[in-house]
Amino acid sequence: MQRLTTAGRLLITAIVLAALYFGFKALGGNEWLQNMRSKQATEQTGTSTETTDNGSPTLPGNDEATSTATDEASDNGSGSSSSASDNGPRPAFTYTAPEPVNGKLKGVVELGASGFNSFIVRIDDQKRWKLEKADFGNSLVLENMATDQDVREGLKKYIGNMLDFGVGGRDIQFVVSSGAIKAENTQKIIRALKSLNYVVNTVTPEQEGRLALRSVLPSDFDQNAFVVDIGSGNTKISWRNGGSVQALETYGSKYFQNGIDDAQVAQEVAAKAKQIPAGQRKTAFIIGGIPFELAKQVRNGKERYTVLKAPADYTGENAKQKAGLVIYKAIADATGCQQFVFDWDANFTIGYLLTLK
Repeated sequence: MQRLTTAGRLLITAIVLAALYFGFKALGGNEWLQNMRSKQATEQTGTSTETTDNGSPTLPGNDEATSTATDEASDNGSGSSSSASDNGPRPAFTYTAPEPVNGKLKGVVELGASGFNSFIVRIDDQKRWKLEKADFGNSLVLENMATDQDVREGLKKYIGNMLDFGVGGRDIQFVVSSGAIKAENTQKIIRALKSLNYVVNTVTPEQEGRLALRSVLPSDFDQNAFVVDIGSGNTKISWRNGGSVQALETYGSKYFQNGIDDAQVAQEVAAKAKQIPAGQRKTAFIIGGIPFELAKQVRNGKERYTVLKAPADYTGENAKQKAGLVIYKAIADATGCQQFVFDWDANFTIGYLLTLK
C-alpha cells in the first residue's frame, strides 16, 4: 500500500466511497434521511407554537392553568357586572362639614313618637357645629314609668347625664316633634319637665321641616338639593326657595297602624315630592328613624355621610320598615333623585339650637 502513488490512493478512496453510497441507497438510506428532516421540521414548528409572547417556552401543564385563570377572570368580571347591575352603584359623597371654632356645648332632647333622641353639640358664633354625643331611641319615659313621679325621676336622671358631660343647665332644650304631640304620654312628659323649670318647645310639621333643613343641608348644596325627614308620625320634605324654605308634610312610617293602603300613601308622597323644583333634585339629604336603619346596613366605618342604596335594593324587616320603604321609593320615583345621603349627626332639634342666640 505504501508503494502506491498518491493518484492510486485517491482512486481507491473514491471506489470505496462510491461503493458505500450505492450500498446505502440500495438499503433505503434516502427515505430515512427524508423522514429525519420532516421530523426535525415538525419539532421546530411545535416549539415555536408553544412559546409565550415574550419568546419563553410554555412549560408542560400550563395550558390548563392558563385556561382556568382565564375562566376565573371572566367569571369575576361577569360577577362584578351583575352585582353592579342588581344593586346599582352608590355614588361617593366626600363632603366634609366645617368644624366650630371655640364653640360652646349645648344640649337638646327630642321628644319623639317612639322615644327620646338627645344630642350634645358644640356650636360657635358662626353657627358651625359638631356633634359631641348622641343617644338615639331612648324610650325611658315611655316604658316602665306609669306615674308622674316616675317620669319626673327618669327625666332628672336623663338630664343629669347631660350635665355630667359638661352642658350647662340653661343650655339644655326640649323639643316635642310634630308627630309626638299626638302621643298619649307626651303631655305627661311635658308636665314633668315644666315642674323641673324646663321650657318645652313644640313645633308644627312645617317648622320641623325647616329646622331639619337648617341642620342637614350644607350651604354648598342650597341650590341643587332637598331634605327628607321620615319620622314615625309624619314625613317632612323641604328645600330652599330663594331666601325662604318650603316645607311639606306627608305620611310617616307608622301609617300602616291606621290601616292606610300603601298605594294611597305612595300617591300622596309622590304628589308632594313632585313640587320640588327640577333643579334641586340632584341630591337628597335624608334623616329619620327608617333612613337610620337603612344606613346602618351600608355604612363604611364611622363616616358621617352614608349614601343609601336604591329603595328596591332593600328588604323591609318589619311592617314599619316596609312602610318607610314605600315612602322612600315614592320620593325617589317622583324626583328621579339617584343620591340619598344620610347624615349620621343631624337632627331637626339641632336645627332648633342653631336658631338660638
